[in-house]
Amino acid sequence: MPEFQQPAAPLQRTPPLPRYLAIIGPTASGKTAASMVIAEHIQVEIISVDSALVYQGMDIGTAKPGASELAAVPHHLINIRDPLSAYSAAEFVADAQVLMADIHARGKLPLLVGGTMLYLNALRFGLDDMPRSNPSIRADLQAQAAQRGWPALHAELAQVDITTALRLASTDAQRISRALEVFRATGRPLSSFHTLKPIAAHAVLTSVTGTNDINFQHRHALLISLEPQDRAWLHLRIEKRFDAMLKGGFLDEVAALRQRSDLHPDLPAMRSVGYRQAWQALDGLWPMIELRDKSICATRQLAKRQITWLRSMLDRQVVACDAPDVLQQVLAMASSFVGCHST
Repeated sequence: MPEFQQPAAPLQRTPPLPRYLAIIGPTASGKTAASMVIAEHIQVEIISVDSALVYQGMDIGTAKPGASELAAVPHHLINIRDPLSAYSAAEFVADAQVLMADIHARGKLPLLVGGTMLYLNALRFGLDDMPRSNPSIRADLQAQAAQRGWPALHAELAQVDITTALRLASTDAQRISRALEVFRATGRPLSSFHTLKPIAAHAVLTSVTGTNDINFQHRHALLISLEPQDRAWLHLRIEKRFDAMLKGGFLDEVAALRQRSDLHPDLPAMRSVGYRQAWQALDGLWPMIELRDKSICATRQLAKRQITWLRSMLDRQVVACDAPDVLQQVLAMASSFVGCHST
């Protein structure tokens, strides 16, 4: 029988957000290029919605915006954490709320850019207080994994929390363990702490605005989602980008991080896609010649999970990132939104 803890506190809803733009999409879909086109024509400041870009010294493997891009338009929530320190969704919400208010006070629009959908959903709809870790349950899960393997526990997770299971690789031991631990401790799937269902999200918007107008969210914010029509196009982009990272010194970047005695592969920063695989290769867990294929495979899996999450965001406006006029479409949509709702 599951070992139940006290129920978590009720959902903590975020206060109403000021008007904003957002560019979201899977990894390698062209979010940075789209954001820079908008910044050339509209007075914006960019808030990164990326759980890896917060970390200092992790530039190449995260495809962090370059010096020219950072200089062209103000960017926020980039390089704000040492890799030793975790950065939570709750911290992102608190930081983003302050930044959005400050950006509006400067007469500009916040432009949220990134692919960490948990952060964006937490900002828009709030997060439950997460239950504390339960060492007894965690130890039991580790013992089961030793006998059955993490893919088997991933299959078990899919039976009780399909939303979370779809976002996780079958070998993601840390996150599978945490998701099952939460379920066994509370009787609730981890995903229920992370997001509101679309109907509940509409209820939050209604309670905030005092209206049942479902189009409020479209007037209040524009979420442009870059999604490929042809998944092969995105896969090729992922391959080319990783090859460029390798040529740009990615392995040297990871080697420099490994030289720090306080960093280890179980830290959230070091579990980022690409960094985990490079660390393992440098540890000799498998031949270095396999690094490219393993990293590209992990990045494709990340993109698949991101697209799955995007499809649950019913108010997003989809633009085909593999269309030849994608940047023109993005700019036209953003300009129309700003022009129709200018203050």
